[in-house]
Amino acid sequence: MKKISFPFSILLIVVISFQSFSQVTVKNLKCEYLENPIGIDEPHPRFTWQMELEKPGSHQTAYELVVGTTETGVALGRGDMWESGEVNSSVIPVLYKGKELEPFTRYFWSVRVKDEEQQWSAWSEPLFFETGMICQHNWKGKWITDTYDFNVKPAAYFRRAFRTDKTIRSARVYIAAAGLYELSINGQRIGDHRLDPSYTRFDRRNLYVTYDVTAALQQGNNAVGVLLGNGWYNHQSTAVWYFDKAPWRARPKFCLDLHITYSDGTKEIIATDEQWRTSPSPVIFNSIYTAEHYDARKEQPGWDTPEFDAGQWNNIYTTGAPSNNIVAQALHPIRNVREYKPVSLKQIDASTWLYDFGQNMSGVTRIRVEGPEGTTIWLKHVERLDSAGRADMSNIDVHYRPTDESDPFQTDILILSGKKEDEFMPRFNYKGFQYVEVTADKPLNLTTENLTAYFMHSDVPPVGSINSSNLTLNKAWAASNASYLSNLFSYPTDCPQREKNGWTGDAHIAIETGLYNFDGITVYEKWLADHRDEQQPNGVLPAIIPSSGWGYQWANGPDWTSTIAIIPWNIYLFYGDTRLLELCYDNIKRYVNHIDEHYPSGLTDWGLGDWVPVKSVSSKEYTSSTYFYIDALILAKTARLFGKTEDADHYFALAEKIRTAINEKYLDYETGIYGSGLQTELSVALHWGLVPEELRSKVADNLAKRVIADKKHIDVGLLGTKTILNALSENGYAQLAYEVASQETYPSWGWWIVNGATTFYENWPLDAKSDISLNHIMFGEINAWYYKALGGIFPDEQAPGFKNILLKPNFVEGLSHFEATHEGPYGNIISSWKRKGKTIEYHVTVPANSSATLCLKGKSIREKNAPLEKNKLIEVREKGQNQYILGLKAGSYTFSIK
Repeated sequence: MKKISFPFSILLIVVISFQSFSQVTVKNLKCEYLENPIGIDEPHPRFTWQMELEKPGSHQTAYELVVGTTETGVALGRGDMWESGEVNSSVIPVLYKGKELEPFTRYFWSVRVKDEEQQWSAWSEPLFFETGMICQHNWKGKWITDTYDFNVKPAAYFRRAFRTDKTIRSARVYIAAAGLYELSINGQRIGDHRLDPSYTRFDRRNLYVTYDVTAALQQGNNAVGVLLGNGWYNHQSTAVWYFDKAPWRARPKFCLDLHITYSDGTKEIIATDEQWRTSPSPVIFNSIYTAEHYDARKEQPGWDTPEFDAGQWNNIYTTGAPSNNIVAQALHPIRNVREYKPVSLKQIDASTWLYDFGQNMSGVTRIRVEGPEGTTIWLKHVERLDSAGRADMSNIDVHYRPTDESDPFQTDILILSGKKEDEFMPRFNYKGFQYVEVTADKPLNLTTENLTAYFMHSDVPPVGSINSSNLTLNKAWAASNASYLSNLFSYPTDCPQREKNGWTGDAHIAIETGLYNFDGITVYEKWLADHRDEQQPNGVLPAIIPSSGWGYQWANGPDWTSTIAIIPWNIYLFYGDTRLLELCYDNIKRYVNHIDEHYPSGLTDWGLGDWVPVKSVSSKEYTSSTYFYIDALILAKTARLFGKTEDADHYFALAEKIRTAINEKYLDYETGIYGSGLQTELSVALHWGLVPEELRSKVADNLAKRVIADKKHIDVGLLGTKTILNALSENGYAQLAYEVASQETYPSWGWWIVNGATTFYENWPLDAKSDISLNHIMFGEINAWYYKALGGIFPDEQAPGFKNILLKPNFVEGLSHFEATHEGPYGNIISSWKRKGKTIEYHVTVPANSSATLCLKGKSIREKNAPLEKNKLIEVREKGQNQYILGLKAGSYTFSIK
């Protein structure tokens, strides 16, 4: 038999191929919680990934991570910027600790992991991140505008023509604006972001955005175009919030650097300077608050192409930067996320049509229509109809203070060119609406094809889902998500129509709803930077953030502005990431110290109280003092986490002092009643840990009795909605909590749903006289409660980021099946159950590289693969009467519970 020999190179290929099929694999790699981000300024970016669950019990025992400037080197596990070496850790995120990052540079990174059997994965396919400016002095462009008069109405076009005679290898645009912009190159709009850059306190911090524009440029003649809008920077509409009086207010301006790298290695920067030209655009008026007006007769076709003759355009003005702090925008952008076609169209009269899109939403509409030149069309966007079936503004225009009739609320205006089918969609505005009433001053023929709606919001990836046998529950979950997203525009808002303000109280109440359902860390990190910008030296924060100055004098007590502590803490719990807590530590400390200085007894009545209650009003001092306690406790825990022993001791003592003061004044130790025994008062004490342990069952019993006396309906306001269901289900009354949560008569969440709501409302009665927005998230905690009480999914403070998952499902009567899924940092968690006669079949999936602590209640519990005591993946930690506490390794399990 002839002997066959193989060259070494072929053997090497065989070995490498074999290694690539190793069982251990990684997926979902991100840098700064984004996929292949470009234009970041962070000097120590964070890296995250997930292990594939190849077999039960899979977990990471070590990792190696490399960062380098060449993709080929990184693919082989070599990094000229950083090689971590083997690190014995299973925890993410991992922080970059290599050489100092250079601006305008693409870096590649790859990771491999070792599993519990000491098997290494292959190196991951290299991913990349690109740095941006990093330092302010790297900007080359000048800030430019078209006029210094902020009362000018038309939005301005800007353009710059230039020529490139070499082959282009790559190109990036870095653009910062005070106001809003749309960018185009050679007639092509760049990117799909809306309302960039994100809203900040403009005189303290401005954001810039980076685009890869390599494909948009061409060898030869090129043109860059920018259309500038007002946004919150130049607020020309007048409302009770005084944004037209903002200290930063000026005509919109921008700064742009276009970096071009040629194939021969040379570089060129085209920057904003005196060579740019400007002209008024067809956007004759734009307001982020009210609407946008467009005159198609003023269009200049090809204005952003090289061939366009700009000889009649004007010179630009150079101007100062709005602040000295211009940093990268590194978050999931606002987009037109979902398109809606009308579900019905009704012609009201010869000149008026009513479109119904079947869903309340935030966003814009796009109209395509042809008609006589000069025809004016009004598009009135509303949430509800009046008794005559016409558009009703009365619930959303209450804070608007117009000086004339030129700027009607939520009403776009289009003037037709008469030359073609005109198309218009607002560029610098969004609204809250379900219905659009279209009126024209000349005869038109409109159909359902003429108008399209776009649900617009920060495009945060979904990470959670709920499904159950209760259709109303499913609809309530979807409606609360629609309200959450309708109020997410790079900062959380209260409503998308009458205010658009970043109300702090609404946001911290809804934080768990947001994080169970969406990957929102980038938006919250941006918003907490806004908090740090707005905080006064004495620690005080405004009630709305960002703010032009309104909100420092009203509504900003601890029951609202505890966002500074509660949101970073929840980000830590859900992501296992300490960065936001680190950034906000001193801010939390200043805030707590301010309250302590002014209220040394531990009790404070500074705040709004249980906002918009059903009927009963709880003590404001009681609820505000509770949030003071929460803040002090979070600060103490954070200090301990960071090894700040002296601070930890001090603030644990302060928290206990506040708790004692609350209990001494509001708790009747004999009866176990807090305050007047209202639902909010009792549930706040239970949920936030005020109750002495020996009285917990008595207080819970009192809460249950109160709820039953209230006919198993809620009697709470905003603060009580956070606590009522959780306090019941966490203290032995999950069945009662479900009965309250599933009510379909007034007052309840289900009452809204059975009456046609597709979003959550601002008030419980359908016919309330005030506080009547139909798209508010402030009562949305029930959404998170579905995950917690019914799915039983909780983060573990001792192993945050769902590194260890706490599972405490409640198999309530009234549901035949329920499922909750949540994709945490380590992978997808599934908790589902269904009834089979008198047996509950419970299924749980624990992702790779994580574990779970499972609490199950029942007389007998079996796992389908093996008896509990013999299953190597299950640790029986406690086995008592009708309760088991089990430790689960990564894997999928099905339990039978009787």
